[in-house]
Amino acid sequence: MKQLISSINPSVKGISILIPGILLSLAFDVITPLVFLIFILTITFLFGDVSIKRWLMFFAPLSLFALGLAWTSMLHTNEKYSGGELLVDFWWIDITTGSLQVGVSLALRSMCFISLSLLFALTTDSTKLMLSLMQQLKLPPKLTYGILAGYRFLPLFKHELDLLRQAHQIRGVSRKKGIRARFGRMKRYLIPLLANAIRKSERVANAMESKGFTGDRNRTHYHEMRVRSRDWVFLSSMVAALIFAFYLSYELGYLNIFGRTF
Repeated sequence: MKQLISSINPSVKGISILIPGILLSLAFDVITPLVFLIFILTITFLFGDVSIKRWLMFFAPLSLFALGLAWTSMLHTNEKYSGGELLVDFWWIDITTGSLQVGVSLALRSMCFISLSLLFALTTDSTKLMLSLMQQLKLPPKLTYGILAGYRFLPLFKHELDLLRQAHQIRGVSRKKGIRARFGRMKRYLIPLLANAIRKSERVANAMESKGFTGDRNRTHYHEMRVRSRDWVFLSSMVAALIFAFYLSYELGYLNIFGRTF
């Protein structure tokens, strides 16, 4: 059960997250994003092999940013949305029930977008994603393999940067404090990192050419990515959950689409 979301076809999973994300941006009420957020969190931890500690490490700082956006939106709400009873009147701060709803709704929607992004990022293998983009969405192999190769280089660059720092420390290179010293260290690190990147990219290009990689779309794949019934069930459940959130908000009399209450 924990591996269920990880086994979903990456292309279908991406579409399953993109569609609710677009539709959710239309809702300006509180109930719709709240219900959908609860659904996302439930499936993430029940059906996705995601560590709560790791999830919070990404979610917490992004949520603070979302709360900052919500606070700004609350203070500068358009007159169309800022109606209702005055709740706070202090100095230049005026908060009404309408502006409060807009701010809370924006915060919840932002948290939904963050949760959807983490659901995709933490349960999707990068190699399978690129294979799925080629096989299901017919993206050019040159583009997808280029992205995958660049992604694989990132951990190597971090490792080489750590080695450079240790080498400079052993040789007693001065580590002065301040902005100028920091820029000086960046210049010392940048040239060897760039040289290593050029060498590695040439080796990758030669290896791909020697294996007959020409970028032709009509090529066979050792690992075939297929769209199965469980993928369609996942897509349907994501869309159905958002429709249910809209319906529940409508039944409770809170549904608000671009300032118009239904």
